[in-house]
Amino acid sequence: MNRIDLTDPLKDERWDSFVENHPYGWIVHLSGWKKVLENSFPHMKGYYLALTDGVDGRIKAALPVFYIQSWLTGKRLVSIPFATLCDPLAIQSDHVELLLTEAIRLSGQLNSKYLEIRTLHPSHLSEDGRLEESRLYKNHYLMLDRPLEDIKKSFHRQSIRHKIKRAEKSMLTVHVADDESCLREFYRLYAETRKRLGLPPQPYVFFCSLWDIFHSGQRVRLLMAKRDETVIAGLMIFTFNGRCSTEYLGSNIDCRDLSPDHFLYWQAIQMAHREGFKIFDLGRTEASNDTLMLFKSRWGTTVTDLPQYYYPQTAVNHAPHMETSYKYRLLREICRRAPEALLHHIGNFCYRHSG
Repeated sequence: MNRIDLTDPLKDERWDSFVENHPYGWIVHLSGWKKVLENSFPHMKGYYLALTDGVDGRIKAALPVFYIQSWLTGKRLVSIPFATLCDPLAIQSDHVELLLTEAIRLSGQLNSKYLEIRTLHPSHLSEDGRLEESRLYKNHYLMLDRPLEDIKKSFHRQSIRHKIKRAEKSMLTVHVADDESCLREFYRLYAETRKRLGLPPQPYVFFCSLWDIFHSGQRVRLLMAKRDETVIAGLMIFTFNGRCSTEYLGSNIDCRDLSPDHFLYWQAIQMAHREGFKIFDLGRTEASNDTLMLFKSRWGTTVTDLPQYYYPQTAVNHAPHMETSYKYRLLREICRRAPEALLHHIGNFCYRHSG
């Protein structure tokens, strides 16, 4: 007989092994992600629902959800905050139904406004009449099961291959970050890039926590582009379970003619191919973001939906889809004009209410 329990993945020795061996397992499902979020954001608390075998205690399926408390955006359960990619760790439809029922019960117990579940792979959630589906986001990825030269030939000639060649002719070099001084330099470039885009930066404590928890196992890596020993761009990537995913990018606008962003993407693709990863992932993009959608498609990627599911069904109309709102456009203008110190305060405030 199956049973569902709340477990603490930081104490449960079964958890990370279960994630590592699950076909949908990703870095955000690991126990370390709970530590990252709860260390960085006091308004979040993780609840890990585990469906276990009543006889031998083996975890058969699971659904991590985080309770987000905010006076501005309300109380809600999210699986999983700040994850560009994730899924319930369940394949069988009956397991999905049991975990969803328990998550809905927990949502009511915590008096949350709604439950949100993010997915990547085909999901039985689409068959559940209690949920409403939203398809605002897309995922771009490259399969790495062919020679590098064939992969490179799939890139757009002018927009991608030409810029990679220009970067290589400019004598850019790549450095794999190995200490926190590199992380601080990356964060400076990342914050500058976010300001340029009119977006608040994630708090530095979040990146420190990612680095402290995942860097030693090479699940979080930071590639730095240099010219004449000066760092001009950085790319943070996640690696786990056969997938290498680009997550955060920062670059010096004064060096854009050297195409350091394209250089780092190509370096990351080569690294992933060399180390035997199966998929190179370019992350999540809002479908209405035409510029970013075009940029990612020019890398020869395949694009797929990233459905999100909401309970109750009416919650899909109230969830904070910032990128389409008037408030979001106002925030972007403020971020573009804000001095550096104020920008970091804005970032800390915004991420104190998001997830």
